[in-house]
This record gives sequence, structure tokens and C-alpha cells, in this order.
Amino acid sequence: MNELLIRSLAGAVLILLALGAAFLGGYAFAVLVALASVLIFYEWRRLVAGWGFGWKVAGFVYALLPALGLLWIRDRAPQGLELLIWVFIVTWTTDIGAYFAGRAIGGPKLAPRISPNKTIAGLVGGMISAALAGYAWVGLTRLSALLVFLAPLFALAAQAGDLFESGMKRRAGVKDSGNWLPGHGGALDRLDGLVVVATLTAAAQLAGLLR
Repeated sequence: MNELLIRSLAGAVLILLALGAAFLGGYAFAVLVALASVLIFYEWRRLVAGWGFGWKVAGFVYALLPALGLLWIRDRAPQGLELLIWVFIVTWTTDIGAYFAGRAIGGPKLAPRISPNKTIAGLVGGMISAALAGYAWVGLTRLSALLVFLAPLFALAAQAGDLFESGMKRRAGVKDSGNWLPGHGGALDRLDGLVVVATLTAAAQLAGLLR
């Protein structure tokens, strides 16, 4: 079984799991979010072993903020389920668009010293994919029109978060943060974009921007 097929199948299972828990809400979603947060913190601690206490505190915040953001969006925000799905859509289409645009177009590297496989074409492809998919979902659900403009910006931020995590792995001398997910590595590898998008979306909602 080739790498793309394994990656696709594992990704599909994760998407179905996330959507199922999101629709159920309540304890089902809370347990999934808590599990993801614990895995993120565990992998962060392994990466930063010996880096100093400040890195451990940062890891706690890094794992906690998106967890609180996701739970708040689902249970407290207006149109919480629809907004949560928007968060998922922007995160997933950023990854998918970046992956396929990078492979199909290639071209100049984005940050070769940090992540040799990432390209500028992948960055742009991820932003365009998120913008189109985010726009379509806003049109279907009548969420705040501001989300149309935030989608590509959050996609850019998600890829910056991905580069940050890649820099951590390079410093730690590892390829992946873990080996839980076939074709994807660890939870931190898979959820670094969601960490950023969930946190920024919750912040925008709490600031009263998404009316």
C-alpha cells in the first residue's frame, strides 16, 4: 500500500471521527478534544526534553488554548456547530491544498532550512483551497461574512504553525512527533494547523468580530 493511500485512509478516518464527535457534541466531543490535547502535550514534552522549564509551560498553553477554543466554539458560540465545521474545513483544506499544490507544481522552497519539502506553491495552494472551501461553507450556513476573508489568513497562520512545529522537530532531531497515525506521524504533526485555526477563530468570536 503506497504512502498516499495510507495517508488518505488515515485522514478519512480522522475526519469522520472528528465530524461524528462534533455532531454529537457534549461528552463525546469533550472527550475527543481532551484526548487530542493530552497527546499534543505528551509529544511536546518529548520533543523539548532538556530544553528548559519555559518550553514545558509553553507546551501546556499550546495544548490547552485550542482545546478550550474548540469546546467554547461548539457549546457557546452562536451557530457553534457550523462555526466548528468551518474551523475543520479551513484546517483540512489548507493541508490538502498545500500537499497537492506542492507536489504538482513544486518550485521554490518555502523554508528549506526548516522544512525542505514545503514550497511556496504549497503555501499559496493551501490558502486558495481554504479560501474557496471556507467561502462555500459560509454561503451554505450564513455564518459571518468576515470568515470569508479570514479563511486564507488563518490558512497562512496554520502553515506558519506547521513550520514552527517543523523547526521544533529539526532541533530535536526527529522526523515526526510520534507514530500514532499511519502516514501522518503523531498528533502534533496532524493537529498543528488546527491548534492555530481553532485558537484564532475562538479569539475572533470572543472579540465580537463574527456577527
